[in-house]
Amino acid sequence: MPGYILAIDQGTTSSRTILFDAQGNAVATAQREFAQHFPQPGWVEHDANEIWATQQATMYEALARARVRPAEIAAIGITNQRETTLLWDRKTGEPVGRAIVWQDRRTAPMCERLKAQGREAEVSRRTGLLLDPYFSGTKLAWLLDEVPGARERATAGELAFGTIDSWLAWKLTDGAVHVTDVSNASRTLLANLETGDWDDAMLEMLDVPRACLPAIRDSSVVLAEVRIGDAQVPLAGMAGDQQAALFGQGCFRPGMAKNTYGTGCFMLMNTGSEPLHSRHRLLTTVAWRGRAASGDDRLRYALEGSVFVAGAAVQWLGDGLGLIQRSADVEALAASVPHTDGVYFVPAFAGLGAPHWDAHARGTMVGLTRGSTRAHIARAVLESIAYQSADVLDAMQKDSGQPLLELRVDGGATANDLLMQFQADLLRVPVVRPKMTETTALGAASLAGLAVGFWSSAEEVAANWKADRVFEPAMDPGRAQELQHHWRRAVERSRNWADEEPVGG
Repeated sequence: MPGYILAIDQGTTSSRTILFDAQGNAVATAQREFAQHFPQPGWVEHDANEIWATQQATMYEALARARVRPAEIAAIGITNQRETTLLWDRKTGEPVGRAIVWQDRRTAPMCERLKAQGREAEVSRRTGLLLDPYFSGTKLAWLLDEVPGARERATAGELAFGTIDSWLAWKLTDGAVHVTDVSNASRTLLANLETGDWDDAMLEMLDVPRACLPAIRDSSVVLAEVRIGDAQVPLAGMAGDQQAALFGQGCFRPGMAKNTYGTGCFMLMNTGSEPLHSRHRLLTTVAWRGRAASGDDRLRYALEGSVFVAGAAVQWLGDGLGLIQRSADVEALAASVPHTDGVYFVPAFAGLGAPHWDAHARGTMVGLTRGSTRAHIARAVLESIAYQSADVLDAMQKDSGQPLLELRVDGGATANDLLMQFQADLLRVPVVRPKMTETTALGAASLAGLAVGFWSSAEEVAANWKADRVFEPAMDPGRAQELQHHWRRAVERSRNWADEEPVGG
């Protein structure tokens, strides 16, 4: 059998390809950034053709760096930024305008109208989600309403809707397949949580024609054949980035949890084969489905808490304020002071996610004095990532009734030891960083590899997971509670700030 799995990891700010061997080691990586478009306050867009161009380029770069021939690839797995929404022409393959990114808040008024109509309880029961601009359904409804002729063309089957996984599968197969997997579908507001299929009541509520929707498939199954060079390679795995990271972290048993620190911050806890509806405004989401991955055909579920702005806040320190040259510089600057000296930063640039779900919250800094320095601000920004994650875990433990024994972490910001230690101090449980921190891509590779027999079982995949460092809680619990109390005061000051129309002096 060929000796490698090719994982496509399409993220919010960059496209990557990672090549894995049978031991789960990353043999080669290639990455390219692409442009972010902000046409109006609260709007975030991507060029879908640029996403494909950068993703395709990294595939060949990774193979070249590893000196691996296409025939040596056993399978391809896709993982992707979730909820980002686009329409394209089925005949030409050209996007109908830019993709609307998951961070985009333009559909907040639509969500508020549906809430005012008393629809959120039904939405939560059917989809496991909440009425928030974060999800794909209202984005798609906006495109159908605002792009001239889009609704008529979509109803006639001329336009295809997809999240980024569907777009990449379409491009990889030259339009031969229009598919999504159950994990990505569960993030659209359009899929039924218990059946894993499109929900007619939700399609009616959001006025979405079924003719434009992709087929929903398992996360670990052969979907199509992809031509790479002179080889035909099976596309055999697909999962949204956070579900892929949960799988890549080996969180196969109920009660196991991971947190990914990327542009946003995403904590997921495996809850098994029965959906657990949250009482604390967390999301119930499909984790994955696939006989090769789970041993049966049942859906697997997770509780999820989403933090919209995490690493993006560190990026803002450099791009927006010029306080650092590179994101990696934040740790040294933050560590140059012993604490924030009472400064708290709430990075609600795009509203607040779980457990607050306030689309009208905005970024806030409190506690500034004449003695506040850029180091205090940098530390407050860094600590805000840990505070937000602690809020999510608190809600998650209340919902599940299970105390967390450890938190497995991944993503670029886990290289920051100061952040990881502060996270352990707030959570008061060990934070475990694996040797392979690219667990999102590893999860996609694992799902694909299991589907084609590259790995024989989930247990074999789990054996590849190894801890790099364990951060043990060191802060006095009373001190941790005091800091979180002040953090929550700061959060309250950020709430419900933005009007529907931006105002200024």
